[in-house]
Formats: sequence, C-alpha cells, structure tokens
Amino acid sequence: MNDIRRLIGVEEELLIVDPHSGRTLPLGERVVAHAEASLAGPARGRVSLEKLPALAGITLEHEAKLEQIESILPPIASLDEVGRAIISGRKIADQAAQTLGARVAALATSVVPGSTHLTENPRYEMIGELFGLTMEEQLTCGMHIHVTVRDKDEGVAVLDRIRPWLHVLLALSCNSPMWAGIDTGYSSYRYQAWMRWPSAGSYDRFGSAQEYRQLVRALVASGVILDPGMVYFDARLSTHHPTVEIRAPDVSLDPEHALGIAGLARALVATAAAEAHAGTQPEPFPTSLMRLAMWSASRYALNETLWDPNSRGPREARVVVDALLRHVGTALRDYGDEERVRSAVTGIFESGAGSEVQCQTLQRTGSLAEVVREAIRRTYPGA
Repeated sequence: MNDIRRLIGVEEELLIVDPHSGRTLPLGERVVAHAEASLAGPARGRVSLEKLPALAGITLEHEAKLEQIESILPPIASLDEVGRAIISGRKIADQAAQTLGARVAALATSVVPGSTHLTENPRYEMIGELFGLTMEEQLTCGMHIHVTVRDKDEGVAVLDRIRPWLHVLLALSCNSPMWAGIDTGYSSYRYQAWMRWPSAGSYDRFGSAQEYRQLVRALVASGVILDPGMVYFDARLSTHHPTVEIRAPDVSLDPEHALGIAGLARALVATAAAEAHAGTQPEPFPTSLMRLAMWSASRYALNETLWDPNSRGPREARVVVDALLRHVGTALRDYGDEERVRSAVTGIFESGAGSEVQCQTLQRTGSLAEVVREAIRRTYPGA
C-alpha cells in the first residue's frame, strides 16, 4: 500500500452537567481555569497536560457555549494510545468539573431542557448576531477526527473518495436522541441541528486543491459565513494542520466505540489516498444522494437500513458496515488495527450506540436526570 504512516488526532466536545438534575451548566471557562490551576497550565482558555506523562500533549479548551468543553488529543500513531488519550482527556475534564460540583458527560445534545450561554468572544458574538436562534440554540457535541495527509492535493483527493462512507461513521456514533427534554425519534438529532448552518453537511467532489480553495473563498466572499473556520462540511481540510478533518460523528458515549470510529476513519483516509495514487477515480455520487444517506443514518443509526455505496441502494446496516470494513481492510491490517476496530464495531452492535443507551434508560426509569447520570457512568471507566 502506497502510504505514509498516518497519525490520528481526536477532538471530543463534552457537556458539563449537574449530576443531580442533569441540566447543563455554564462552567466551561471555569472548568478550564480549574484544570489549568491544578496542572499549572500556560494560558487562559487552553490547558496543557504535558506535565503528566499519560496525558502528554492533550489540551482542554472551552467552546462557543459555556455548557461544553473540548478535549483535544495530539496526533498519535498507535490506536491503543488514542484510546488511552480519549479516556485521559475525559477524566481530566471531569476532575476539574467536580471541583465546581459538576460532571462531564459524553452526550451529543442536552437531555434536560435548559438555556445556553455564549462564551465571551468577539467572533462568537458576531456569529450570534448573524445567525440568531441557530446560534442561541446551538449546543451539540461532535467528535472530530484528524488524519494526516501529505499535502492539500492528497487531502482533497481523500475528501473526494470518502464521501460515500461518512454516513456509516455517523451511524456507528449516534448519541443524541434527546433535544431539551424531547425524545426526537432521531438517533442523532445533533446532526439535524447542525444542518441548520448554511455551510454544513455533504459536499460536492472538488477535483483539486485549487478548486477546494476557490470554493472556500467563494463561500466566505458570499458574506454568509465569517471565515474558513465556518466551512462545516462533514469532512474538510483542516485550517491549522496538515490533516483531513472528519466531522460527521457524534461524540461517542463509550470511549471504546470512539476509538473504533477513529481507527475506521484513519483506514478510510489511507484507503482513499491509496486509490488516488493508483489512479482510481472517485465515484460520481450526487451530493443530494449523500445528504439522504446522512439523514437516514441520523434517523435510524444501525436499527434499520443504511445506503450501500456498492449496491447503490438500502441494505441491512450490518451488511453496509461489513462492506466498509472490507473496503478499508488492507489499511486496518497495515496499521495493526483490524482486531481492535472490529471488536469495537461488534460492541456497538451488541450493546448499542449511545442513542440506544439513552432511550433504554429513559424507558426503564422514566427520568431524564437518570439518563444523564447513566451517561456520566459510561463516559469513561470508573466514572
């Protein structure tokens, strides 16, 4: 396989919650400050955890809303190390939250109704003025997976070839059936809420890095979005790193599920890059079809059919996931990730993704607060 040794970086957005009522709490800046103080971190708004060997390179940042925080993993080669870092980032955020009487939960939307509060920042304030209720109600937590690429040309070649499979990553991650106290009927209502942004979702094939840059410039020049950071495609070129950034998944409730999805993402990027170098052209699926595939994954997760890129129609979810595993099989084996990824995928099918855990807990207990408490318990081992 014509490939570089690709690294994985993971960003996990997490909710800060009251462990008793389940409501979200506007403590993002204070959680970062407490973590900073305990670790003697360097700068307000960003906490370096490099002083702890097990947490080397992990950072915490507050997000647009004070009710959430982001754990950012550095680029890592070993999938086992990715798994340990995911747990470490969650734990350090939770430890800081506990000093304020709060907890951190890997929930992609808020289960319990409550208001949201904007982090004080000129950019966020401008976005709020431009987008009104969309920004006011925006409180969603995704998992953003960065995979290194040689350059922007390779990155765009990858983007063009991973399009037909991104909905499968979403289906495996679904963790947001609730929206402010309402069971929405969706497995990932986060994705539905995120699609309110005019620059979000599925994207056209680009063809070249030049065409990608031209489109981004045109989007910004339209005056609708502020900057390239608001290009919210399901996958995009990172604005700060030599990576492809896959943004489709919800944050996963189970860290082992998150690890499996991260491993799949790397294998998908490596496979797409190998196809590009071999001269294999990307499938010309229309963007409108990709949007439908993403909608179906958001609605049903793995409980019904998924759109299958091979047969070009709906098939049983397990069949489509197995097709993805075959598609990226060489890359999984090259990285030594096949056993761990397959185990994680099996675990998702057996125990259900976060959306099923939430719905089953609500059905069993009738309590939204208990749904949040169960999420806290499952966010990391020993919660």
